Amino acid sequence: MAVSGFEGFEKRLELQFSGDDPATGKGLRRLDFLSLEKVLHAVQCTVVSAVGNKYFDSYVLSESSLFVYPTKIIIKTCGTTQLLQSVRPLVDHAITMGLTLCGCRYTRGSFIFPNAQPYPHTSFKDEVIYLEETLPKNLSYKKAKVMNSKSCYKWHVFTAGDEGHMLAMEDAHADDSYTVEICMTELDRVLAKKFFRRFNDGKTGDSAGKEMTDVTGIRDVNRKALICDYAFDPCGYSMNGIDGNRYSTVHVTPEDGFSYASFECVGSVYDDRAEFFKTLQKVVKIFRPAKLSVSTTCAAGHEVWRGVAKAIEPLGMRLRSRAADEFPAAGSVVFQTFAARRK
Repeated sequence: MAVSGFEGFEKRLELQFSGDDPATGKGLRRLDFLSLEKVLHAVQCTVVSAVGNKYFDSYVLSESSLFVYPTKIIIKTCGTTQLLQSVRPLVDHAITMGLTLCGCRYTRGSFIFPNAQPYPHTSFKDEVIYLEETLPKNLSYKKAKVMNSKSCYKWHVFTAGDEGHMLAMEDAHADDSYTVEICMTELDRVLAKKFFRRFNDGKTGDSAGKEMTDVTGIRDVNRKALICDYAFDPCGYSMNGIDGNRYSTVHVTPEDGFSYASFECVGSVYDDRAEFFKTLQKVVKIFRPAKLSVSTTCAAGHEVWRGVAKAIEPLGMRLRSRAADEFPAAGSVVFQTFAARRK
């Protein structure tokens, strides 16, 4: 039997819905906690901490994160979770609220332990077939692609949208948001040790998480954000940050041999680009990985990816490869990989 550890690389699913909700304007946020728990049970994870504001609800999971907006849900899970099992029940719940699925985006990196993954995550081909069989027929504009790099890590993207969502995406001003997903491996060993708890420390996951947030410098990534954090025993860390209608999230698997950390955030293409680059630099400095990838997704016509290499390379990293493509219902995706310069 092959030796394997915990799979840090997450699977990420984003579902967009359309429809009127004149009663409350809360849409999917009306989904009760018991129903959410049942969906997560099918995925094989649970809620460990939660916080919300007037824009959305944020949940730290036993395996990563969940964000619920009125017409959008984002689930990100690591390990051997079966993320795609959440699609059908979420679509069914939305229908009872008068909402219709209009867009889907599924992304992930290359698993460190691919043979440990359960169906349908046994291969990207299996995942795509499962999604095509599960998604409603109105999502007729689809594309699946593996974006290659010069390293062993690749970026897997599947998108689907209905006609209305496609028309909205064609208007670059309709959606000015971008998503950045950073995946880091072979973390600096000294820095990774900060994500281990002391034996019998007497702390809760919440209190130990807050300590890690401060000690590691994660709190300084965005001082304006309300942070919901959790430290696992004996090691591992998750954090969701809430800043207005924007989220950020960090997940860490610090064990040597398969260490991994991820950072994800959203922003506007009209934001101060210098602040965005500072955020990237802060994240890389916290972990000092030997390898990292940066995936940016935004409406076609915008170039959020420009300047990423210029921000990261002064930190001892070298750009190895860059791949770009257009996806229906998502826009432009640019995948860049970096490796530490040899000393």
